[in-house]
Amino acid sequence: MAAKALDKNTAWELILDAVNRSNVTLSLPGSDKPALDIGLNGEWALRLPADLDARNLLSVFLPLCCPVAPGVRSRVVGQMGQSLDGRIATVTGASKFINGEDGITHLHRLRAVSEAVIVGAGTASTDNPRLTVRKTSGINPVRVVIDRNHRVPDSHHLFSDEASPTLRLVAGDYHAGDKLAPRHGVTDVPCLGRDDTTDPAHILEVLADFGLRKIFVEGGGLTVSEFLNAALLDRLHVMVAPMIIGSGRPAFSLPEIKKLDRALRPKAQMVDLGSDMLFDLDFSRSTVDE
Repeated sequence: MAAKALDKNTAWELILDAVNRSNVTLSLPGSDKPALDIGLNGEWALRLPADLDARNLLSVFLPLCCPVAPGVRSRVVGQMGQSLDGRIATVTGASKFINGEDGITHLHRLRAVSEAVIVGAGTASTDNPRLTVRKTSGINPVRVVIDRNHRVPDSHHLFSDEASPTLRLVAGDYHAGDKLAPRHGVTDVPCLGRDDTTDPAHILEVLADFGLRKIFVEGGGLTVSEFLNAALLDRLHVMVAPMIIGSGRPAFSLPEIKKLDRALRPKAQMVDLGSDMLFDLDFSRSTVDE
């Protein structure tokens, strides 16, 4: 009798079991039957048949699970949820919800395989997100808000719900050095300097001091664009909804180019999520961070 194909739910359990593991064989959940081989560098091979949805889930998330390589500061994944015409909100800032239920579940899965999730002050203020894992199983990441001037109200979920620790990055001089990972509550971290510029590389250095190296830049568009423009994203997940807004806020804000040979053309795979189409873009850095 042929073995039953692995489904998406079982694949997700294997993915969670694979977080921060390499060179290992994982067993089928609740069994000692080998199901998935994972190599030293994130390569993988199934030992059992799997349906298309399960294979797609594994191909998208297993590259995000392997440990960060020695000598590399961090692994950074960004995401953008947009309409067909590249908008992330209307002219008034309305964005709930451009992506459908499957896209939102995908977003929660990205949180579940990350150690920290970053949002800018604008997104935190407007959307009042929780940045927790609720649509799927998994552990909540540390929440990080780039909030230079304390724009985000203390009453917002990130600062009041105690669902997961929150780091609020604020203006001020930073004192480098290893720090204890936050376990609860809100911690203000002066590290953004005295001017109005944001240095994404410095933010990654700060988070690494807290032991946070698997980073998810969730939004908004300007924050994701800053990390992309600084060539700090290893992967970018763009979820496109079958919606045309026709006006409003653009997804990406990058320096102007005059010739298409200056356009970014990453390696990509496309996955049908159901309600949305996912473009999984691979910007993996080939050099070790200094």
